[in-house]
Amino acid sequence: MKLSIERNTLLKAVSQAQSVVERRNTIPILANVLIEAEGGHAQFRATDLDIEVLDKVIAQVERSGSTTVSAVTLHDIVRKLPDGALVTLSDDAAKGRLSVEAGKSVFSLATLPKEDFPVMASTEYEANFTAKAPMLRRLFDKSKFAISTEETRYYLNGVYMHTAETVDGTMLRCVATDGHRLARVDAEMPQGAQNLPGVIVPRKMVGELRKLLEDDDTQIAVSVSETKVRFATSEITLTSKVIDGTFPDYARVIPQGNTRKLEVDASEFAKAVDRVATVSSERSRAVKLSLESDKLVLSVNSPDSGTAEEELVVAYDDEKLDIGFNAKYLLEIASQVDRENAVFMFNSAGDPTLMQEGNDSSAIYVVMPMRV
Repeated sequence: MKLSIERNTLLKAVSQAQSVVERRNTIPILANVLIEAEGGHAQFRATDLDIEVLDKVIAQVERSGSTTVSAVTLHDIVRKLPDGALVTLSDDAAKGRLSVEAGKSVFSLATLPKEDFPVMASTEYEANFTAKAPMLRRLFDKSKFAISTEETRYYLNGVYMHTAETVDGTMLRCVATDGHRLARVDAEMPQGAQNLPGVIVPRKMVGELRKLLEDDDTQIAVSVSETKVRFATSEITLTSKVIDGTFPDYARVIPQGNTRKLEVDASEFAKAVDRVATVSSERSRAVKLSLESDKLVLSVNSPDSGTAEEELVVAYDDEKLDIGFNAKYLLEIASQVDRENAVFMFNSAGDPTLMQEGNDSSAIYVVMPMRV
């Protein structure tokens, strides 16, 4: 195998590959990227046995062939090469080496046989549809902060993507929760998503997927089965196993009867929470919200560090309420608001609180209070 490729193109492909590769693994081949060259293209494939990324790029192929080489080492080399350099990769199968040349720089890397490289088995997908990148980006970006990191509740370690019946018709919905906060985001259902089985997309896949969704003009081909999910552009294909578990009945924890309404400038609110939380020794320390007619007082009382208080003018026309929240959770929820105003709906100091952006109910958030 021998091919030449522009440095920036190669860097993009190998950086995607090396981010999927697990740093610590007991199977040497899983640290490698599979490079396949044929026609006018080169393919870079990496996997951790749960996620597989395949990146197809334009290359000048002198000799077709394939080999595998350390993804991290290749990425580090390419990253340090000068911008705009032409990089030549040539494989010597007999010696088990891959030569990387750019200008006067020459590297020789150990390879492993391509036959050892595990390729994810293909699947029959039940739902195939196309969606614009901004739509998918909104669904996953607004929900992923609530993904649980608790390994024992593995079925919460991802975003639950499914279809849901609403008053506006059937929607494509993403939900994430860790038991303390919940995010539920809806989008119009794309053509072909009707047969979508509900799947839990793992946290790592959600992180990798974000790189595919940067460009607003990109169309993403989405394929979903009971066991796998695939997101693809013309150059990159990301395939992942889904989490084998049952996502809880999240509708039960979304409060329906909250009547106390607070409307506040989302940006001002987030800044004020951040400021008063400075004196708490830990980020998890409770911030107390004291509400009365058109006034919100945020306060923190930390025995170790001191106290802080800030007053905001808000729209609130209900009886007095004192309620406490984890400062980190409040900040994360407030940062999801793209519009000017955040609307909080309270019931009592011990009940979950609902938040949405203005009067838009396509994205709602639930946060559990803390005792203060």
